[in-house]
Amino acid sequence: MIGYPTQKKPVKTTLPVNPGKRGQILEADLNQTNQVYLDRDRAVIHKKPTPITLVNVDYPSRSKAKITEAYFKTPSTTDYNGVYKGKAIDFEAKETANATSFSLSNVHPHQIEHLRQVFKHGAIAFLILRFSAKQETYLIPADVLLTFINASTRKSLPYAWVVANAHLIPYNYLVPVDYLSTLDSLYFKE
Repeated sequence: MIGYPTQKKPVKTTLPVNPGKRGQILEADLNQTNQVYLDRDRAVIHKKPTPITLVNVDYPSRSKAKITEAYFKTPSTTDYNGVYKGKAIDFEAKETANATSFSLSNVHPHQIEHLRQVFKHGAIAFLILRFSAKQETYLIPADVLLTFINASTRKSLPYAWVVANAHLIPYNYLVPVDYLSTLDSLYFKE
């Protein structure tokens, strides 16, 4: 809440988050970040579209076409891919409202396998994980994530494990998820 000098009541500055929309804030932040990277010619990274098959579209008018039924063609791989400093970049982005852990059931087996494959072939692969309750976003390299998954019987990543093994991504208003700065410190030390 922010109280302005000319107002008697504070103005509420956040809206309640609909659980069905969870992850869209992180996605919007990543899309803004990637656009800044593209505009500044730092990297070319895009969100991959999810392949769908349209079954039914309602056309009341051309400008008001609405998809009323569709299904996924094939399981999608990861959310984002592109290139940075001559290296392939591939990552999945997830957000959780849980302050103590992140359920691994939110990362599908085919996405984990895709991260494993692209990492094996030399891509910089990782998971971006946001704990929205703590307003913290982390980068977890694929090899670190895969080691945890292979060595643990846990079905979630504890927050304490993430803090100890992942990399906190800096935030600023223009570049809300500046993961390239994190990648620079991990992979491109000069």
